[in-house]
Amino acid sequence: MSVMVLNLITKRVALGILLLLAVSVMIFAGTQILPGDVAQSILGQQATPEALSNLRAELGLNDPAYFRYLRWLGGVLTGDLGTSLTTRQEVTATLLPRLWNTLFLTFWAAIVAVPLAIVLGLLAVRYRNGPIDKLISGLALTSTSLPEFFVGYLLVYFFAVKLQWLPGISTVYDGMPFLEKMKAIILPTTALTLVVLAHMMRMTRAAILNVMQSAYVETAELKGLTTFEVIRRHAFPNAIAPIINVVMLNLAYLVVGVVVVEVIFVYPGMGQYLVDHVAKRDVPVVQAVGLIFASVYIILNIFADVASILANPRLRHPK
Repeated sequence: MSVMVLNLITKRVALGILLLLAVSVMIFAGTQILPGDVAQSILGQQATPEALSNLRAELGLNDPAYFRYLRWLGGVLTGDLGTSLTTRQEVTATLLPRLWNTLFLTFWAAIVAVPLAIVLGLLAVRYRNGPIDKLISGLALTSTSLPEFFVGYLLVYFFAVKLQWLPGISTVYDGMPFLEKMKAIILPTTALTLVVLAHMMRMTRAAILNVMQSAYVETAELKGLTTFEVIRRHAFPNAIAPIINVVMLNLAYLVVGVVVVEVIFVYPGMGQYLVDHVAKRDVPVVQAVGLIFASVYIILNIFADVASILANPRLRHPK
């Protein structure tokens, strides 16, 4: 690995850390300017001024904002995400099972979406400008035009209400048999897959078509190689960098964009957890979930950039 590649990777990681620090400031500031009083929302409208004052002092709400931010950031760096205002439980203890459920859902969505998108992109290139290419592109455009909540409700209507093949509420719990758990997540996994499939497929097609216009591809065609061989041996390997980039970006979107899908299917993941506690104005939980979502998104973007750098032969072999 060349010094140039190491410098680029180091700079990208450092930039990601700075960006994550900036996002933590924005998350903390955003929760602080929310309308309403945290102490009032906890104790209710009938609370006395003395009780409200005591609770504000207990929660540290009377301290300066910068001091509260540094105290929160210090806790995050040591693995302490705070205590829930509504349940009085440690946020870390209640958050980890939800995080695992979200990662479980997004893992299976990625397992389905990524290979399917690449295969469809290759088929679209192989039969470009033909009926298969137009059909795939049309379905992709339709899928892109439909928001995830609409796709989710359509799936529930047809497969849970009309046909009654699958459950409309995706309930999972510890100790649940694996096959039952897989059945429960089929609909939300399908919704997530349809959300990211079109973008990955179209970008795969565009990246390969861009390489197909290169001189060495024309030379390979003049040598008598079939279209499939040209794509497999020349176009796809040289288009792998932008494909990896778009796959990583869509995986990041899967984790962050899972909120809407989890709410629709009442899935016990991070998204549902966030929405429930936003309604309760549980600031520590909202801060913790927001920071985790931001961290996953930034980390996967860093992986995308690093993978693109490593997949670029001109950077790996600058001479």
